[in-house]
Amino acid sequence: MTVAVALSGGIDSLVAAHLLKQQNPDIIGIHFITGYESRRHGNENPRSPGPGSPASHRPGPQLQRIARQLEIPLHIIDSRKTFEENIVAYFIETYRTGKTPNPCVMCNRIIKFGAALEAARNLGATHLATGHYARIEKKANRLQLLKGADRKKDQSYFLSMLAEKQLSRAIFPLGNLEKSRVQEIARAHDLHPASGRESQDICFIPAQNYGDFLEARETGVSEPGPIVDTEGNVIGRHKGLHRYTIGQRRGLDCPAEAPYYVVRIDPQNNRLVVGFENTLYKETCSISNVNWLIPKPEKPVPVHAKIRYRHRGAAARIEPGPGNSATIRFREPQKAITPGQAAVCYQQEAVAAAGWIE
Repeated sequence: MTVAVALSGGIDSLVAAHLLKQQNPDIIGIHFITGYESRRHGNENPRSPGPGSPASHRPGPQLQRIARQLEIPLHIIDSRKTFEENIVAYFIETYRTGKTPNPCVMCNRIIKFGAALEAARNLGATHLATGHYARIEKKANRLQLLKGADRKKDQSYFLSMLAEKQLSRAIFPLGNLEKSRVQEIARAHDLHPASGRESQDICFIPAQNYGDFLEARETGVSEPGPIVDTEGNVIGRHKGLHRYTIGQRRGLDCPAEAPYYVVRIDPQNNRLVVGFENTLYKETCSISNVNWLIPKPEKPVPVHAKIRYRHRGAAARIEPGPGNSATIRFREPQKAITPGQAAVCYQQEAVAAAGWIE
């Protein structure tokens, strides 16, 4: 079978391609462009034609060097229009409605294992491999998405919204490896990535300055407005609701006997609601657009749930609701459950379900 490897320019995808080629020489490289690439990665000319044939774009010198190291053909996939309409627009709209988006989860579902996978199949590939630290196993005639062996690098959270059909076309060569082992393989085989730096959390936001990015887009983000406490008393002014997220402490400038934290964002009234730390803890959260990777249960089932990527996870039960919704009930209250983020539920090492926190 022909396997396409998504090459970002970093060490993880480079080593993933190297390992795959040792098992199967019939691989090709693809690199999808979003329109937000940095020139230091040697990406395509930004004036290249609009969406069309992968052959209409040429890889830059650094990507060409990666392809030569691997001795594989490299194709450029133009995902700019899809990325703008589905990822950037989602990011902006989520902030506009007072929530905190997670574009990396969305990008994996719509771009990497959506548009890029489709383009790879049009090039003759049957599967798409990436440098993610996660694993896929088949159990009882179902595919399971498992945590990566390297718990510090595990990226199953970001892949949790992939449907089983997408998982059937995915390969994660680094799933059973530690990051240190990946680095050893790169040194041993003289593999040099385009950049030694780790990927940014959000690739299209310069210096992770979300507020400036949103304001530059003139997208109807909120104007400054009142900061109120949980009793409704006005105690300050915010700089625009898009500059805040649940649990945030810095930048409030509201002196009090104890630090204030953002506990709610109220876009209808352009108000930022703050409270003391104890007000941040909740026992339940509702999630929507649930992606079940186990058979949808008829009653609550025990899980270990993460409410953000850096969350350690907590014991809970997930209870299916009407339509494609569910409720997660934690054994102990959790801090700063944030609307817009992905909640991912695990049963041991396997992703059981994931959805968007409402």
